[in-house]
Amino acid sequence: MNVRYDAINPELFIKNRKSLCNVLKKNSLAIFHSNDEMLRNGDCFFPFRQNSDLFYLCGIDQEQSILLLFPDCQNPVYREVLFVRKTSEQIKIWEGHKYTKQEASKISGIKTIFWLENFNGILKLLTNDVQNIYVNQNEHDRAKSDIDSRNLRFTRKLKNQLPAHNFERVTPLVTGLREIKSTFEIDLIKQACSITEKGFRRVLDFVKPGVWEYEIEAEVTHEFIRNKSNGHAYSPIFASGKNACILHYTNNNKQCKDNDLILMDFGAEYANYASDLTRTIPINGRFSARQKQVYNAVRKVMIEATDMFVIGSLLDEFNKEIGKLIESALIDLGLLSKTEIKKQPPKNPLYKKYFPHGTAHFLGMDVHDVGNRYSPFKDGMVFTCEPGIYIPEEGFGIRIENDILITKNGPVDLMSSIPVEAEEIEDLMNK
Repeated sequence: MNVRYDAINPELFIKNRKSLCNVLKKNSLAIFHSNDEMLRNGDCFFPFRQNSDLFYLCGIDQEQSILLLFPDCQNPVYREVLFVRKTSEQIKIWEGHKYTKQEASKISGIKTIFWLENFNGILKLLTNDVQNIYVNQNEHDRAKSDIDSRNLRFTRKLKNQLPAHNFERVTPLVTGLREIKSTFEIDLIKQACSITEKGFRRVLDFVKPGVWEYEIEAEVTHEFIRNKSNGHAYSPIFASGKNACILHYTNNNKQCKDNDLILMDFGAEYANYASDLTRTIPINGRFSARQKQVYNAVRKVMIEATDMFVIGSLLDEFNKEIGKLIESALIDLGLLSKTEIKKQPPKNPLYKKYFPHGTAHFLGMDVHDVGNRYSPFKDGMVFTCEPGIYIPEEGFGIRIENDILITKNGPVDLMSSIPVEAEEIEDLMNK
């Protein structure tokens, strides 16, 4: 094994490929490339992270891998083809083990495995017999990059070589499948959540006045890695005092002061599946009366919001409803008045001063997972639920976040075992 996590049942990838092949046009070839190895400086690379779409379809967690799907191929040998990097004695010495063909087949459930050096010849053979070529790109709503991906460079080259072929987008089809999590995937997300819980419980014993934000980050990271996690699913936030009012604060370099709160937003990644937790705790183990008042207001919104993850709802409508709950909480906290609210511009509600972000995003193989924000909630979708109130003038911000699975029988909180009530947090910090 090239990875830390336990082997995944290949049935997951077999089913995913079958589902995708069922929605391709007749006589089509779909092509998926692994992510690039990203150069850092000199001859050093950033840690490799597999392309999520490719991993979803074959489970191969290694650089320089390519997957071809050609369900209508006359020769059944070429209906699913996986290309992996051939190991040399030099690679073994410098980089260690790479997948054998047998290992790649066992992991993916694909019978036809070739070395990468055979790719161009087999691609030429197959493209002579196809009408449509499906290519994969990063089409995430928030994706911005000045660097061309391996998939994009390959697509440009192939379009130049095969101008008479019909090119199609495969990404929306895979996104539609990835929105709905299978039982296999839910189990992997649960495992990520379980590791995250271990990290949180560890810091409840560690946090006290005088420690540094990065020391708390180190405790969580230690717990993640010792439990077979790849590490953090995203850049973690450990924001004490007024730093909590910076939504994407990741410096984590300030000393924690007595009487302050610390907002901690972190989540373990396990087998390329993410978790996403936020907890806000008192550094000295006791909330002040005001801090607890605001905390309980956010917690109340979170409970009501969780109940709203029901089949058929729309994300935009959900976020509007949460806005109303936050608005009501802010009135009760004395931060807004009903008179001010009556005069507010409808497109720029006043609550956004204290709660400037949405309450939910898709979660899965990526922390901001792919999904159509305009499609109704469906059985098997997983979302975060993360209301917050940030009060810079009072020197603190509070966010609480759990991961929620939508089911036919109502929402399931995948983090329900992680301490969240103010009194429980205080008890654990003072035991």
